[in-house]
Amino acid sequence: MKGGVVVIGASAGGLSVLETLLTELGSRFSYPVVITKHLASGDEEGLCKVLSKSSPIEISIACDKQKITHNHVYLAPGGYHLQVEDRETLSLSIDEQVCYSRPSVDVLFQSAADVFGKQAVAIVLTGANRDGAEGIRAVKQAGGVTIVQNPETAEVPIMPKSAIATGCVDHVLDLQDIAICLKAMDFNLGT
Repeated sequence: MKGGVVVIGASAGGLSVLETLLTELGSRFSYPVVITKHLASGDEEGLCKVLSKSSPIEISIACDKQKITHNHVYLAPGGYHLQVEDRETLSLSIDEQVCYSRPSVDVLFQSAADVFGKQAVAIVLTGANRDGAEGIRAVKQAGGVTIVQNPETAEVPIMPKSAIATGCVDHVLDLQDIAICLKAMDFNLGT
């Protein structure tokens, strides 16, 4: 697949921010969006249903060996790490929890950094542990773009603050500004 990928991590308070962000992106955002939100096994169907109501972009729960397509949102299923396997495919694993979580934001971000390098955009949203901080570091070291929700606007600021503490964050933005930033990048991820 040509172009880039956007990977997003969220935890506590993440449902409402994901709804807002996906709505703000609009139907014309062309790159695939891969989301890990901390949730229990079986909760992914409800998350998908709620987000599908507000998102103009098609949303599905990721499956092992699923092909990645443009203009689509993929959600990590509960109990599985979601990874970018190669430029065409997602994969699932039941490896050990990372930061007490499976799915883990770090696992998703690190795999996106390995596969997409400078064409990866990683976003950490609200959450209650430091999951995503090491993934942000990996994406930045690979030349990708790193964005964090302003901790002052996060329902639970621990994840954003942990990511910022790495010194590897390009942009700290309010939620609406994250969507504006992504739409501005939409034409540049393919280079």
